[in-house]
Amino acid sequence: MTARTQAPVPAGGAGRTARGTGAGRPAARNRRRRSPAPYALVAPAVIVLAVVLGYPLYRLVVMSVEHFGLAQQFGRPAPFVGLENYRRVVGDSQFWTVLVRTVTFCAVNVGLTMLLGMVVALVLNALGKVLRLLVGSALLLAWAMPPIAATVVWQWLFDTQYGLVNWLVTQSGIADYRGHSWLTQPLSFLAVATVIVVWMGVPFVALTLYAGLTQLPREVIEAAELDGASGAQRFRHVVLPFLGPIVSILAALSTLWDFRVFTQIYVLQKAGGVARDTNLLGVYAYRISIGANRFDVGAVVALVMVALAMLLTAVYLRQMLRQEEER
Repeated sequence: MTARTQAPVPAGGAGRTARGTGAGRPAARNRRRRSPAPYALVAPAVIVLAVVLGYPLYRLVVMSVEHFGLAQQFGRPAPFVGLENYRRVVGDSQFWTVLVRTVTFCAVNVGLTMLLGMVVALVLNALGKVLRLLVGSALLLAWAMPPIAATVVWQWLFDTQYGLVNWLVTQSGIADYRGHSWLTQPLSFLAVATVIVVWMGVPFVALTLYAGLTQLPREVIEAAELDGASGAQRFRHVVLPFLGPIVSILAALSTLWDFRVFTQIYVLQKAGGVARDTNLLGVYAYRISIGANRFDVGAVVALVMVALAMLLTAVYLRQMLRQEEER
């Protein structure tokens, strides 16, 4: 019986093995030292946001569990009522009607904004330099217009007596729209509001998508053309996947913005719309708080909006983080 011998491992090889696996490293050397400079630079902004946004949110939470009416505005102590205001809001059928109307309005606006924005971006990409400059300037002017100014202009266009829209429809022979009121019926009221919101949202979406189209490699489009792909096929299999991350972020931002629409609805209601049948969540909370002096119930509705907005923001941040991981 022969003894089995094992050749000794050279010291250099053992050292290289230990260094390669990291077994010989001290635990302290595996820890990365993080500089406090980035945290120090971000801290002032975080503090400002915490004060500016945190305190109003704290006041909303406090008011939502108190009986806070007009008397409390003049210094009378607000009695604690717990979740009574929440039960009142949840049990109000009008609140659920407004919530469904808001979600539907937001979905329609976002869909139309993204669709028209994509069409305008493709048109911009196909135009010549001069026309592209003119159309882009017009889009920037439309996007930069204040919401209240844009709403007043569109209100005049849909005016009952002197509106350009009624005159054009009547002159075209489609129907006699002389004296027609667009704002008294809830459906046509929301249609007018949709036109205004989409008109103000398309420029940002279109210009952003056009910027993305300029980064699309021309070689990929030419290769698809050589393979016999039609224009629709190139858009579906080349352009749309390339713009996918941008489209998802724009959709999330548009949803967040359209969900918080206030100015357009409020101004149109002042011009003749029926508030009860056309309220969205933002205007509904305002009318309960300021109009009915029920600041506690209005605070609950506002907190519902904050919760939904935070959910939409989380979706937006998730899309951003996913893009960072893909890079």
